[in-house]
Amino acid sequence: MKYKKILSEIKKATNIMIVTHESPDGDAIGSSLSMYLVLKQMGKNPDLVIKEYSQCFNFLPSLSYSITIPRNIDYDLVISLDCAKISRLNEIEYVEKAKKIINIDHHISNELYGNYNLVNGEIPACCQLLFNLFRDWKIKMNKEIATSLLVGIITDTNGLRTSGINKDLFLDIYKLLDFDIDLSDLYNRVLTTITKAKFELYKIASNRLEFFCKNKIAFTYITEKDKQEVGAKIGDHEGIVDIGRAIEGVEVSIFLQEYHENKNTFKVSLRSNSYVNVSEIGGLFDGGGHFFASGFTSDLPFNELKNKLVDEVSKRIES
Repeated sequence: MKYKKILSEIKKATNIMIVTHESPDGDAIGSSLSMYLVLKQMGKNPDLVIKEYSQCFNFLPSLSYSITIPRNIDYDLVISLDCAKISRLNEIEYVEKAKKIINIDHHISNELYGNYNLVNGEIPACCQLLFNLFRDWKIKMNKEIATSLLVGIITDTNGLRTSGINKDLFLDIYKLLDFDIDLSDLYNRVLTTITKAKFELYKIASNRLEFFCKNKIAFTYITEKDKQEVGAKIGDHEGIVDIGRAIEGVEVSIFLQEYHENKNTFKVSLRSNSYVNVSEIGGLFDGGGHFFASGFTSDLPFNELKNKLVDEVSKRIES
């Protein structure tokens, strides 16, 4: 029923804006692009607003349709994708002025800020949720839409390696591959091929790794100065948090990135391996996400933030 109501609202709307969260990852990019392409197929002319993105997604031709600034209009409808909190959306002032908001997401911490909320915290990627939505709408799939959806699924599952992977996801991937997509090439483009700057950031973060709570917590960080010195671009920090998580015995990995727009702000990424709910920890700092992966932004001083995080994680570590 909710699928049909969302479709009805889209059909009624004239001016539609598609938005996602700041610093969009693969699932945010894939969700936004696939929704844009589907709405175009439905005869709509939506504004796809993506302010910035990692260069690893440059191979997706549909990104050329995106704009960095919305038109100066009041939108009938905003479709928010892969974003748990309205405060994390790009162009928030346009979103809040919109007549209606459709919120489609898969984070368990979603605040249900839309007039219509399609949220399923049990699936590993927003793009999988959209694939099911598009099938219900009887959308004619094509290679461009399928590629966008696969980008989101592959990246948000870290190459099909996160928890929550099940038979339904593999069946959906199998159906998406009907459109002559080279899955290994796609995997290499978005997950394994890295820039020289990203490699240098990996080295810096690896050298700074610290361990706490009998080596069950890994902590590292990069600064604005680090990024400037290696010539890093948007997205070059992605994956650094997994360095700590991959180490034997580590339950939670903590990664801090000094934010490029404000040197007093840190973006925090949390990852766990088996039993710590890092979405709960993120929520303590006005963030959130998934059970095994979450994040937030903080303006606390570095040492205070580090100590608070290590303390909160330590409370949840089994002895």
